[in-house]
Amino acid sequence: MNNASEPSNVVDLSQRLDPRSESVGALLVTVRGLATKRLHALASNMFENIDDALFDLAEKAENNAAQTQFFDGMREVRKKRAIVERTFLGQVARDLADFSAGRTRAPDADGAGRPLANIELSLVGENELEESLAITSMIGKNEQRLARALFAVNQRLSVICGGNKMDDASNPVGPASLAGAFRQAMRELMVEVRVKLIIYKLFDRYVLAGIDELYDDINNELASAGVLPQLRHEISTRRSDAPAPIGPVSTAAAPQAAATPVTDAAAAEFMQSLHALFSARRDSVPAMGGPMGTPLPTGPLPSPAELLGALTLLQSQIATLPNTAAPLATQADVSRDVAQLKEQLLAQIGQLRGQQTAHVSGMDEDTIDLVGMLFEFILEDDNLPTEMQVLLARLQIPYLKVALLDRRMFAHKSHPARQLLDALADAAKGWSAEADRDGRLFDKMKSIVERLLHDFDDDTAIFTRLAAELQDFLDVSRKRAELAEQRVAESTRGREKLEQARRRAAQEIVGRIGGASLPPLIYGVLTRAWANYIVLTLLRQGEESQEFRDSLRFIDDFIASARPAHDLNGRRDLRAMLPGIERSLRRGLAAVAFQETDTEQLLGQLHAFYRQQLGEAVGETVSGTIVASVMPLPEAIQAIEEPVAEPEPDDEVESLLDEAFDERNLAQARELKVGQWLEFTAADGTTDRAKLSWISPISGRYLFVNRRGLKVADHSLAGLAQAFASGTARVLDSTLLFDRAMDAIVEKLRQPE
Repeated sequence: MNNASEPSNVVDLSQRLDPRSESVGALLVTVRGLATKRLHALASNMFENIDDALFDLAEKAENNAAQTQFFDGMREVRKKRAIVERTFLGQVARDLADFSAGRTRAPDADGAGRPLANIELSLVGENELEESLAITSMIGKNEQRLARALFAVNQRLSVICGGNKMDDASNPVGPASLAGAFRQAMRELMVEVRVKLIIYKLFDRYVLAGIDELYDDINNELASAGVLPQLRHEISTRRSDAPAPIGPVSTAAAPQAAATPVTDAAAAEFMQSLHALFSARRDSVPAMGGPMGTPLPTGPLPSPAELLGALTLLQSQIATLPNTAAPLATQADVSRDVAQLKEQLLAQIGQLRGQQTAHVSGMDEDTIDLVGMLFEFILEDDNLPTEMQVLLARLQIPYLKVALLDRRMFAHKSHPARQLLDALADAAKGWSAEADRDGRLFDKMKSIVERLLHDFDDDTAIFTRLAAELQDFLDVSRKRAELAEQRVAESTRGREKLEQARRRAAQEIVGRIGGASLPPLIYGVLTRAWANYIVLTLLRQGEESQEFRDSLRFIDDFIASARPAHDLNGRRDLRAMLPGIERSLRRGLAAVAFQETDTEQLLGQLHAFYRQQLGEAVGETVSGTIVASVMPLPEAIQAIEEPVAEPEPDDEVESLLDEAFDERNLAQARELKVGQWLEFTAADGTTDRAKLSWISPISGRYLFVNRRGLKVADHSLAGLAQAFASGTARVLDSTLLFDRAMDAIVEKLRQPE
C-alpha cells in the first residue's frame, strides 16, 4: 500500500495537464517521434508494393487503354514517390504540431454553415465523390476495428492537451487525419481516378492496417508516464461512425433532427441535396396527400422504435405471402403501391399507439419516398428480367428499415445493404429461364430475399453475410461457366482455323494450276490428297514453316510432271523429278492417314501415267484405267475451282444496304467489350440474354454465351450492327443498379411536376 506522502502515479480522468509544462512537452515530443517513425516505415512499405500491384494489374488489364493507365500510374508514382511521401509525413507532422500548440481543428469546418439551398449534387464531381467515398469507407472500417485502442488514445491526448475534447476525427494520428493527410499528398500525382482508388486501397492495406502498434506504443508510453494508467478501454456507445438510430423531431422547424449523422462531407452534401429537392417538390403539393389549405398535421411524431416496429410487422406480413404476385405493369401501379406503403405504415403506427397518426418527420418522409422511388426504378428497369424485377421488389420494406437506420446507404457504395442489392441485380441481369433450367440461380436469389424478409430486424450484418454467401455461390457457378466458355471458344477457334487453312490450300492449288488442263489423275491427287496435307501442315506448322514451303513446291513439280515430254531433254528432266515426287507424295499421304494399300494403288497408277509420258509401252487395260481415274473433290475443299476469300469486316459492311444501319450502330458494335451482356429478340418475340465471350481474331465474329457458358449465338460486326438497327439486339447497362437508380431519381426530382 502506498504511503500517503508519496506522490501518486494515477491521473484522474477529471485532471487536466497544462500543455505548456515541461512534462507535457516531453510527452508530446515522444508521441510525435513514435508517430513519425512508425508512419515512415509503413509508408515506405506501401510504396514498395504499389509498383508491384500496378504492374500485376497492367498485365491482367482487360484492354490496352486500362493497361496504359496502370503503366502511366507506375511511372508517375516512381517519379514522385519522394515528394508524395514527404508531403504525407509533413502534413502529419503539422497536424501533430498544431495539436501540440493547442490548435485542434474542427472536422469538416470548411463545409459547415453553407445554406442548404446552395448545395447541388453537381458541385460534387464524380471523381471527387469516388475518392471521398473510398476514403470514408477506409476511415469507418479502421475506426471501428481500432475502436478500443483509439478511444484510449483520444482520452489520453485529451488529458495532455489541457482537457480539450479529442475524438476520432480530430485525433492527429487517427485514421481520419492520416487519410486526410494522404489525400493531400495524392494531389501531387497526375493519375487517373482508377489508379488513385487502387493506391488508396493499398494505403488502407499497408498503412492504416498497421497503425495498431502505433496506438499500442502511444497508450503504453502515456500510461507509463502516469496519464490515465488505469483507464479501461471502454467504447462510447454512440460513436460517430456507427449507424445512429433516428430520433423524433421536437419541432416542425427542425426536420433534420431525425437524420442519421453522415460522417463525410460528400455524403452529407448528397443527402442534403436530396432533402432540398424533396422539400421543393413538397412545397408544390399538399403534404402527405392532404388538400390545399388543410392545416398541417399536429401531434407527436413517431419515434424510431415505432417506425421500425411498424415496418417489422408489415415485413412479417409480406414474408408470409407467396411470391406469385403479377408484376406491376405501369408507373401508376407502382406509384400507388408506394403511396399504399406509406399509408400502411402510418396505419400500423396508429394501431401500435392506439391513436391515429397522420404524419412523420420531413426527413423520414424523404427516406420513405426515396426507397419507394428506388423500387419503382427496379420495377421499371429493363436491365432486369420481369421475374427478377418482381422478386427484388419484395425487398422494399427491409431496405426502408435499413435506410431509416442508416441513411448513408444512399451515398456510400461500400454500404453492405447497397452492395447486396447491386450483387443481386448483377446476377439477375444475365438470368433467363433457358439458361437456368435447373432453377439454381433463381432459387438462390429467392432464398436470400426470403431470409431478409424473415430474419432481418435491425442488425445490418445480415447483408454482409448474405452478400458473401451469394458471392460464394456465384464463384462456383462462374468457374463452371468459364470451363464451358473456354471449350466453346476453343471449338470455334479450331473451326475457324480449319476453314482458313482450307481456303488457303484452295487458293494455292487453284492459283498454281491456273488455266492449265491437267489429267484427271494429277488433278485428283492435288485437289484431294495433297489439299488435305496442305491443310494439316498449315494447322500444325504454320505458313512460315519449311514444310509448308515444300508442300507448295510439290504442287509446282507435280503440275510440271504432267506436261508431255516430247524430246530427249524433256524425258531426262521428268525422270530426274520422279523420285522426289514419289518421296514427297508418300510422306504427304502418310501424314493424312492414307491406307498403305491405297497409297500403293495410287502410286501404281502414277507409274503407269509417267511411263506413258516417257513414251514407254503400257497395256491397253492400264491406259484405260489412267484415263478413267477422275478422283472426286475432297470434302475439305469444296468448289476448289472458284476459291472465295473470307470477306473482311469492312467489305461485309459495305456489301449491305446503306439504309440497313448507320455509323452509330457500327460504332456500338465495335465498342462492345468482352463480358458485356446483351439481350437478343427472336422473330417470334422471345428474348434471350447472352454475354460477349470472345471476339475472333481471324474472322472478327462475336461469340455470345449464356450464364452457364453455353453458346447462344455468334455474329459478324455487320450482323450485330444490323441487329442494333432493327432493335433485335440491345446492350444491357453495366452500371451498378444503385448508381443508375440514384442518377434517375435525382434527375426525376429535378424535373418540374
